Amino acid sequence: MTNDQMHVSSSPMSPSKSPIMIVGTDTDIGKTIFAAGLVGMLNANYWKPIQSGIEDETDTEIVARLSGVGSEKILPEGYRLNQSLSPHRSAELDGIEIDVNALTIPDIDGPLIIEGAGGLMVPMNRKTLLIDQVARWKVPVILCARTGLGTINHTLLSLEALRARDIPILGVAFIGDDIPDTIRTIGEMGQVRILGRLPVIEPLTPEAVEAAFSEHFSADAFQMEA
Repeated sequence: MTNDQMHVSSSPMSPSKSPIMIVGTDTDIGKTIFAAGLVGMLNANYWKPIQSGIEDETDTEIVARLSGVGSEKILPEGYRLNQSLSPHRSAELDGIEIDVNALTIPDIDGPLIIEGAGGLMVPMNRKTLLIDQVARWKVPVILCARTGLGTINHTLLSLEALRARDIPILGVAFIGDDIPDTIRTIGEMGQVRILGRLPVIEPLTPEAVEAAFSEHFSADAFQMEA
């Protein structure tokens, strides 16, 4: 186990029977690259319920390109919105409202990785936050956090918000440079499992993502505590 894979709890582990949702402390922290690595490691299916912004390469297209899994494992988005904005606003500009009740988790065989849009408190519509939808789905989450300045505050607040809604937390995955004290502080003060840390990957290729993920994470870590 590397220094990045610190576990606060040493309870026995059992495979998760549920889909896993990847959420973030903020937007643009690298959780799509993390998702690609996890999908590849677990040979999982991937689903992005809401894609905001389609002018550039979408998150689904990035995961398809970098994960190494077959195209049949990449599921179509629930909503594809034109503007790179908060989902609620992007939908409004497209002349629609996101129907959260219509967003149901696909019933498929095998592991499923779901990637959220932005941070936990982004509005999906004028009444529902992303975190509210996660609570309805009752799926365990991986909280992705960058390692830069401010992440302790953002991560501890996110953990508190998840726990207030009884959302199961699989652990925290860090993305960025190695800042050992920050990682340790969040693990201890947040009383949360640290799953590992994904460094910045350059060049960003499927082979590089696979190698970095294998070096810094263990498939056994992505299981819920018994």
